[in-house]
Formats: sequence, structure tokens, C-alpha cells
Amino acid sequence: MISQVMSGPVLAGQPTPWQIGFQDAASPVMERIDSFHDILMWVITVITLFVLVLLAIVVIRFNSRANPTPTRTTHNSLLEVIWTVVPVVILVLIAIPSFKLLYYMDRTDEAEMTLKAIGHQWYWSYEYPDHGEFAFDSIMIEDEDLKEGQVRLLETDTRVVLPVDTNIRLLVTADDVIHAWAIPAFGVKLDAVPGRLNETWMRVDKEGTYYGQCSELCGVNHGFMPIAVEVVSKEAFASWIRKAKREFSGTGERLLPDSPTQLVAMEIRSE
Repeated sequence: MISQVMSGPVLAGQPTPWQIGFQDAASPVMERIDSFHDILMWVITVITLFVLVLLAIVVIRFNSRANPTPTRTTHNSLLEVIWTVVPVVILVLIAIPSFKLLYYMDRTDEAEMTLKAIGHQWYWSYEYPDHGEFAFDSIMIEDEDLKEGQVRLLETDTRVVLPVDTNIRLLVTADDVIHAWAIPAFGVKLDAVPGRLNETWMRVDKEGTYYGQCSELCGVNHGFMPIAVEVVSKEAFASWIRKAKREFSGTGERLLPDSPTQLVAMEIRSE
């Protein structure tokens, strides 16, 4: 197995204890998602406070003690128009930046390289179509095999290595059931569907190690097929590619399993 490119990598994209908000953004897509989220939080807060005020008015002014003789009013045309039109206007205003973000997230026309991720029960395989015919499996490291600094349930035996500041086309598919390739710090979450090739893109602005997981219920070991991506300088990436070509040749050979769970996963695939 190829050793990791970075010595003492910065663990930039991983969850922290008692974390409530998003992980720090590491891509332009995630930065825009953060911004859109902040806008929606203000909108939701204002709507919630407005409804709370209306409820308080109803409770205080129209309870049986304060208003023993209730009104028999059944219609108010102006009020009905307002409570129909205002929500529509709010949704339209939200839809404009939402559609712009969805279009921006979809794909890039200026891809500098391609990464292909293939979901299996229960691990990921990766191919680098632009850098030679090589591929490798990426399987979760068992608890007893973890080394100091590695993240439980998120570390893999072979990390994906990507260059920083590069437009990367991501192709995702699966060979058995539906999976989903997701890394929160990148703002990427894409279904891997058997017989279908889905596409998105990412551009990572910061070097470091980023973690994600399969985000589609895919079977009994769904929670044990993590994603570990190491983002390095372009020079380090070129060096890693040269080593990867020697180790993961175009013969179709895969990494030998290091644990019983990995062996079972490879046996399932071979069947």
C-alpha cells in the first residue's frame, strides 16, 4: 500500500465533539452552501418570530376571559389575499439563489482532471481516467488496526489523493445497490446508482485530509464505508501519481485485504 503523501496531515474536514453547525468550507461550492444557509436562517427566524407574535396575540386578546363574546366574522378577503401572496413571494425570493446554487453545483465545463468513484457493498473503488489505467479499493480500517491520529470509522487503508486548487470532475456509480458519495467540507453529496454515471465537481482550496461517508442506506454495513481524501500540492500529487501507477497497474489487480472484514468485502465483490 502506498504511504500517505503528507507527513502529519492537517485533519481539516472531520466532525468534532458536540458540533452543531457545518464543517469548515474547503471548496467554493461549500462556501456558497454556507452563505445560502445563513440567508435561510434569517428568513426562517423572521417567519418564526412573526408566527410566535400572532399566537401570543391570539392567546392574550382572544381567550374566553378577555373576549367573552367571540366575533362571528368568517371571511376577510384582504387578509386571505395577503396570507396567500406573501408566502408565494417569499418562496420565489428563496428560489432565485437556490436555483443559482444548484446550477453552480451541478458540473464544471473547465475540468482539469477526473476522479471516478464506484460504490460496492461495503467499500469504495477509485479510478483516475486522466492519469493512466490504474484503480484501487479504499476500505475502512478496523478499530484494532487504527494508528495514533487516525479517525475511528472514517479512516481508510488507501486514501484518495487530489491536487489543491484544481477543478475536478467527479463521476460516481455503483455495481450492486445505491450508495452516495458525500464529503461535507466539499459540499458534495451524490448518489451512486448501478448502471448510471452521475457527475458533479469540486475544487478544494486547502490542503489537508477530509472525511466523508456513504450517505445512502445500502445494507448492513452501510455505516462502515467511509471516504478519506488527502488534498496535497500539485507537485506532491504528480509524485503520488507516479508511485500509484507502479503499484496499481492496469492489470486490474486490487489491494490485498488487511483484515477479515476487508477479506469478506472482496469475496462478496468477486461473487
